Amino acid sequence: MNVWQVPAKVVAVKAAGTLICLLLVLYGLLADDLRALILAGVATVVLAAVTARDVVARVRLSADQGGITVVEGFAGRRRIAWGEIERIKVDERARYGLRTTILEIDTGDDVHLFSQYDLGQPVVPVAETLMRMRP
Repeated sequence: MNVWQVPAKVVAVKAAGTLICLLLVLYGLLADDLRALILAGVATVVLAAVTARDVVARVRLSADQGGITVVEGFAGRRRIAWGEIERIKVDERARYGLRTTILEIDTGDDVHLFSQYDLGQPVVPVAETLMRMRP
């Protein structure tokens, strides 16, 4: 079985960002700065939710002889048999001077997208592994 998960370093950076935003909330309270309080409060909630998802559903994709298991929703899991997968594709795009590479797993009804930060390694080798495992 192959397992790809969010790296611990990425989770730690998100948790640190959450703590920094929480400190900015405290600053907004102490300085009586409503704008800082609202902005930092929203950022804290969003980062806390993203960090919680990374902790609860750290494994984003796993594969074995029967198929794959992907994260669905906040922390749910969905098992997909190899026969249900129509296409495994790597999509590369360049925007604003940045290149993004995304793994797409298309089941016909749904498309599951994974980045390097979801998988803990570059997308192309993961796609190659999945294609080799697929009967």
